[in-house]
Amino acid sequence: MTERPFGITLEVGSSLANKTGSWRVERPVYVDRLPPCNDACPAGENIQGWLYQAEEGAYEAAWRTLVADNPLPAIMGRVCYRPCETACNRAKLDEAVGINAVERFLGDEAMAAGWELPAPATHPDSRRVLVVGAGPAGLSAAYHLRRLGHHPTLLDASPHPGGMMRYGIPRYRLPREILDFEVDRLLALGIDLECNHRVDDLAATMAEGGFDAAVLAVGAQVGRRAYIPAGDSAKVLDAVSLLHSMEGEEPPRLGRRVIVYGGGDTAMDAARTAKRLGATEALVVYRRTPERMPAHPSEVEEAVEEGVQMRWLSTISALEEGKLVVEHMELDDTGFPQPTGAFEEVPADALVLALGQDCDLSLLSTLPDVTVAEGVVGVGDDLMTGHPGLFATGDAVSDERTVTTAIGHGKLAARAADAWLGGRRWQHPPRHRLADFEHLNPWYYADAPKTLRPRLELARRISTFDEVEGGLDEAHALFEARRCLSCGNCFECDNCFGVCPDNAVLKLGPGRRYRFDYDFCKGCGICVNECPCGAIVMEPEVG
Repeated sequence: MTERPFGITLEVGSSLANKTGSWRVERPVYVDRLPPCNDACPAGENIQGWLYQAEEGAYEAAWRTLVADNPLPAIMGRVCYRPCETACNRAKLDEAVGINAVERFLGDEAMAAGWELPAPATHPDSRRVLVVGAGPAGLSAAYHLRRLGHHPTLLDASPHPGGMMRYGIPRYRLPREILDFEVDRLLALGIDLECNHRVDDLAATMAEGGFDAAVLAVGAQVGRRAYIPAGDSAKVLDAVSLLHSMEGEEPPRLGRRVIVYGGGDTAMDAARTAKRLGATEALVVYRRTPERMPAHPSEVEEAVEEGVQMRWLSTISALEEGKLVVEHMELDDTGFPQPTGAFEEVPADALVLALGQDCDLSLLSTLPDVTVAEGVVGVGDDLMTGHPGLFATGDAVSDERTVTTAIGHGKLAARAADAWLGGRRWQHPPRHRLADFEHLNPWYYADAPKTLRPRLELARRISTFDEVEGGLDEAHALFEARRCLSCGNCFECDNCFGVCPDNAVLKLGPGRRYRFDYDFCKGCGICVNECPCGAIVMEPEVG
């Protein structure tokens, strides 16, 4: 008799004595594919990994897997625009998994339970690293540098840390107590922070502080302007300044009729803020069509729900006391908007310009080996500028200016700086094969509609800055985590073990998955066809 795993023995004369593996021209192989959610996450989170732990109820373990990449999950669970859900294979079956809702649940659980971030590593050659900017990119860079054993110092020109998370995202999307809690927990790892410290000359600051490397993580906090003829008494301000002023003691006075010029997320935030400040009319003027609007659909939807009006194919010609002159546009043969010469007067007490933002990069003026083109710092694949030891990240190097992207960039800059300090060059790890929907067997998955997060009733939304979108309770978060299809990675469902006609699939024990016994596997491929998650492939037999 021959012993097999789990006490199975081969009796002499049984069918198992017939080693059918000699018939095989292809062999099944277990693989790990890259889930599309992981691939789409700008922060580089192991989404499928922490969802798997969450669906087992191991919330702290899931949170610890999450914060290995992103130290601000409760924030991200509120402000991320969810590219992972856009990529989710489950959307082709019924609806995408509510990944962001589960992330928020884990972030909130961590705050309630007092879970602490992992202790920094002990680095045999730790260095002092300057990080300029305490927004999401800078905080992420400092966090990962500290985890790697270095000693980062954050310098920020504002009175409080958070960058555009504090001075650009309204409280109804990100309550300040959530922001403060996660930032304070991060700083408690031993990260030095100096607020109200503007860096005007980066080269001099690096030299004076004796820093071994630096990460430039300034945010795009300078609102773009446009020349619009306006009377002396006309009230014109940019959206960035408006949102920044909401952190002061006295909220700005805009009047009853507010016009917002622009079509991005900042324009939506400015218009919704104006409604909460008492505007009876908030009108967004945008020169293109709704399909070309850069604002995320969810932001536009919520703005319209709150009474914000949209004026498409329109541009602003002049602002006079109490009225705005708007010119209508029409699309030419190429789909580009052109002026029509048709004008309309619209009542207005204030005009808010939301035409985009830029970074103030004047601090680089004494570093001639650093290139800046169209408001973006030139960097290599490792995010290092032309100046050795100076890395740039976040808004300074990307026009995709979201919190999620900034956090991911900060992590990469920290790892690249750590490699450079150690005499190495950081390289992004190779990308695994993507687990597309066609690799799955959806027959095994039952329909399970996505759980919607609760929203504050409309009457309270437009009269307060209370948080609009709520979180899931434990039962719903657990249900949502269990909707994950585990795309491309074995979750030990036993399908291959049960369907193999030759008993050639061997169970190795909980958490250890399976292996094939090629003495008996004849390469029929049934296991591949019946694997729900696409974790088995057929490869040609060699030799």
